[in-house]
Amino acid sequence: MFHGRQSPEPELSEAMPLVRSRPLPQLPKRPQETVSHAYGDCRPIDYTFVQMDPREPLLSALVRTRRAYLVDLDGVIFTGSRPIPGAGEFFDALRQRKLPFQLITNNSTRTGRQVSDHLKGMGFLIDPEDILTSPEATAVYLRRDWPAGTPLMVIGEEGLVRAMVGAGFQLTTDPGHAKVVVCGLDRRLTYERLVRGSSAIRFGAAFVATNADLALPTEHGFLPGNGATLAYLEAATGVKPTVIGKPSPVMLEIAMARLGVVHQETVMIGDGLHTDILAGARASVATILVLTGVATIADVAHATNPPDVVTGSIDIVRQALIAQV
Repeated sequence: MFHGRQSPEPELSEAMPLVRSRPLPQLPKRPQETVSHAYGDCRPIDYTFVQMDPREPLLSALVRTRRAYLVDLDGVIFTGSRPIPGAGEFFDALRQRKLPFQLITNNSTRTGRQVSDHLKGMGFLIDPEDILTSPEATAVYLRRDWPAGTPLMVIGEEGLVRAMVGAGFQLTTDPGHAKVVVCGLDRRLTYERLVRGSSAIRFGAAFVATNADLALPTEHGFLPGNGATLAYLEAATGVKPTVIGKPSPVMLEIAMARLGVVHQETVMIGDGLHTDILAGARASVATILVLTGVATIADVAHATNPPDVVTGSIDIVRQALIAQV
């Protein structure tokens, strides 16, 4: 439970459980002068409000004023291998209203098509073009500065290798030849790969990472994520990587460019305060935290960059869409 200055409470029905610390603003606005388009922090939000009813004013205002949706996967539309109730219908509601969306994942081991097939196995009909993986975003980012044919070294799995080859880069294992070292999760990581990667970085290759997730959630608990590999390479070279995945705003900016929208039109829905919500804040988009994943309302109370809206699940967002759009 969040403890803070309390405002007088209106009468509430039993069907509308709320946690509130301060009165709500009528619209989720951010002063532009306090936000950097690329990496600035969002303004502090001085309220915590769990909205369990789709008619609540802030959630209603948000879905009326945003027309593009960026959506995280695990913890938002499914948990493990189980779909979250209402998630499939949420995408149906977006399609019926011709509202564009992108599913955004830090997972660097799969291609967009593989993610699409995985989702279809759970009953979600999501096309590969509606999915942005961290390797795909990394390829877009790299092509801004390095032309096709640039030699780069990959530490990672199929999803990352395919994205780099598809973008026209030349793969190399020669530390003296690589212009870029791109690092994603590699579950067959060897000491030899670490030696080659650290040598290339010392020789002057740029150091780019798909994501910096420290832990990988599995049915067997949390396993070391890509962040553990990055920590090794950074310790060995003294060079910090440029990270493309959440909480960097780069993935969100690429997703918005794909959809042809700007940040004032966009909302990010996620379950992680330090990944999804922080990325949304840095990209200056509105944010909705759902409580079906890693974050709890107790976490929100202490967040440096709290979300604009906290709600029980994506199904409540779906109901608000149906009622308001």
